[in-house]
Amino acid sequence: MLKRFLTRSLAIALLGATAAAGAQTKLGTASYDISRELFGAINPLFVAHWKETKGEDLTIEPSFGGTTAQANAILQGLAISAVSFNQVTDINLLANRGFVAKNWQQQFANNSSPYYSTIAFLVRKDNPKNIKNWDDLVREDVKLVFPNPKTSGNARYTYLGAWLYANEKFGGDEAKTRDFVTKLLGNVETFPTGGRGATTAFANEQGDVLLTFESEVNNIAKADEFKDKGFEIVVPPVSVLAEFPVAVVERVAKREKTEDVAREFLQFQYSPEIQALLASYNYRVHDPEVIKANAERFPNVRLLNPQDVLGDWDSIQAKHFASGGVLDELLAKAASQR
Repeated sequence: MLKRFLTRSLAIALLGATAAAGAQTKLGTASYDISRELFGAINPLFVAHWKETKGEDLTIEPSFGGTTAQANAILQGLAISAVSFNQVTDINLLANRGFVAKNWQQQFANNSSPYYSTIAFLVRKDNPKNIKNWDDLVREDVKLVFPNPKTSGNARYTYLGAWLYANEKFGGDEAKTRDFVTKLLGNVETFPTGGRGATTAFANEQGDVLLTFESEVNNIAKADEFKDKGFEIVVPPVSVLAEFPVAVVERVAKREKTEDVAREFLQFQYSPEIQALLASYNYRVHDPEVIKANAERFPNVRLLNPQDVLGDWDSIQAKHFASGGVLDELLAKAASQR
């Protein structure tokens, strides 16, 4: 009897140990549409880092798309524990619903933004429309491609870049600024839901100018699949500061028991190794040594912070991007003038 009990107990213990050894932590992550290649490089490095430092196997289950759509999917039940977005307002959306801590911007360095970028232009070979600055984008002979600002944080920065440029150009005259942005929106040939869709549309000969993050502009121009296109990069002398915020989706992470790995995954983006990797993907970073090593990679551009001109992100969201806000008004006006 005792022998049978001990044998059975040993079998149960071995079974439990085998199950534990085979168990894997799964981390759900969400990021903006054009970050597939970037996180395709970061994720395996973090998996190796987690194994080395914690001795645990890890599987990362990433989701990519327009950040507003991603945030809404999380609210509807998508199991995401860590977000790396390109728009503060979309993390605020999660914070306002109790999915993310209210003080999420104080949880990591640089307002929880490990890296940043700006909006630049991609034009066709030899720049036939002679595009140099934001003023050229409102000419009648120029057609644009960028994602829909209703679904894409990428496109919201394009909208804000145009608004901030015009606001400065016209000395704060809002009527003239609205007219400028309306003309720009009226020149848009197609509004895909996300940045990758905009890239595809431009590559398929739609529009004269693709507006997207500087990082994406560089990655497209240098990609093997587009080398025969001869695309050229135009970085305007003045553009918008586009921060890339990160946050732990605490409500989901607690349920999934992934709080520690989610936090470590986001902190990992601040490490010198990943800061160097980010720079290689043409993102601007904060690490001083990486900045120095990549000084020639990034042209000088005066970056305008939306919060310095338009108030905090909640105010920007309420005035410009909420239903019935300024963006909706200008989109309707642009459509009526076509």
